[in-house]
Amino acid sequence: MASYMRTQGYAVEREQIRWVYKRLGLRSLAPGPHTSRPNPEHVIYPYLLRGVAITRVNQVWSTDITYIRLQRGFVYLMAIIDWYSRYVLDWQLSTSLAADFCIETLERVLAQSKCEIFNTDQGAQFTSKEFTGLLNAQGIRISMDGKGRALDNVFVERLWRSVKYECVYRREWESVKDVRQGLKDYFEFYNHERPHQGLRNDRIPALVYAGKQ
Repeated sequence: MASYMRTQGYAVEREQIRWVYKRLGLRSLAPGPHTSRPNPEHVIYPYLLRGVAITRVNQVWSTDITYIRLQRGFVYLMAIIDWYSRYVLDWQLSTSLAADFCIETLERVLAQSKCEIFNTDQGAQFTSKEFTGLLNAQGIRISMDGKGRALDNVFVERLWRSVKYECVYRREWESVKDVRQGLKDYFEFYNHERPHQGLRNDRIPALVYAGKQ
């Protein structure tokens, strides 16, 4: 936030932002529904990224599912991120945890480009034959987190933290339509305006992905 405020012409430091957050009483919310349920009949692939240097765009992509609480019920969000640039390649919402919305999102992304390694958790949506078949057909190596090892997919976990704290927790959505518009606006901001502290010199994800920074 301090980096973003400086791009808007405000000379602020991280300590000042922390002080404001403390005064506002910002805090985390309780966890919600479990979104990663394995299917014992599906093939589990080994984790391929331990010790691998990430040096270029489209080297590694990964995905995950999180939940978003509505005033009544939940909706589920899936996103695909490029590890090097932190650019969100695509995302989609669903009112159920069926694999269809994950497969549709992957199809859209693969129609534009492809990566060398694709990393997921061991959830049934990602171990399904339909999902892994799309990756295998493109010659993409499949990597899966170790059981109970959320940090194996750390860049998506950090994305969810940003989405929740900077967008979701600040609103009380009533409908899927409201969520979709709110997330559309947020991901546009995240990709094209927001300085990312995980990138050297707080660069912008879209510019890094496009090779302009």
